[in-house]
Amino acid sequence: MSTLRNITATMMLMVATTVACSQGFTAHVGTVPGAYNFWFHAPAPLTTDEGEVAADIAASHYPLLIFLHGRSLCGNNLAKVKRYGAIDAVARGRSIDCFIMAPQNPGGSWNPHKIMNIVDWAIKNYNVDTTRIYVYGMSLGGYGTIDLAATYPDRIAAAMALCGGGSVKDLSGLSKLPLWIVHGTADRAVPVSASDRVVEAIKATGDDSRLIYTRMPGIDHGRPARIFYMGQTYDWLFSHSLLDPGREVNRDFVITAEMLQNAYQDLGRNFEPDYDE
Repeated sequence: MSTLRNITATMMLMVATTVACSQGFTAHVGTVPGAYNFWFHAPAPLTTDEGEVAADIAASHYPLLIFLHGRSLCGNNLAKVKRYGAIDAVARGRSIDCFIMAPQNPGGSWNPHKIMNIVDWAIKNYNVDTTRIYVYGMSLGGYGTIDLAATYPDRIAAAMALCGGGSVKDLSGLSKLPLWIVHGTADRAVPVSASDRVVEAIKATGDDSRLIYTRMPGIDHGRPARIFYMGQTYDWLFSHSLLDPGREVNRDFVITAEMLQNAYQDLGRNFEPDYDE
């Protein structure tokens, strides 16, 4: 029996090492029952040059970042999720030192409970720092970000919603966590009034101290996609933790039209995210 256990353990280690050595995003289809299919990325390097898991890294806990895409990436082809956002940012050279999860919505509104099911899978299988779980998304993904944060404010350390709104009835939980909402006034796909309503719901709780609302004059629907490629985005998100006294929001960062213009400057290239609502 002990021999069988040793063989099983060895096989499990081989599988884990193979996944870790990929250094990229791994596709998961049907991995978590009652949840979305998703891409998963582990911070690099998780292995030594000899292919063994480095002891200090294996013992460390890393943040988890959830990326929620917009309507154009919905469906059952996971490759579509790589078109813009977290996966594309990493591919273009943006260093994001954390676990990254990018689920695919087959259609309709994002379901907060299905998202949290795959978060729980990550926590069970990887050394996720449960005090540092973050979510950001755009358009439909902005709605999903708001809905997830409102439903699980005690599990999300910070959230960033771009050109979205809110679908769940109870938005009062949004007052409990650091939340950054960005929306352009020239957005014709999702009107800025959708974010205005979320902001008003937060203010109605009597506590909007953890809210940052960047209402950008003249900015259209697609322009905020550049925020996924900005280093400041990740600096802001990762500066928050569930352990922060009072869960105070970090106001040391700003987003301006000029910053969006220069979003890729430090990546040494110029490109436009392949964003289509």
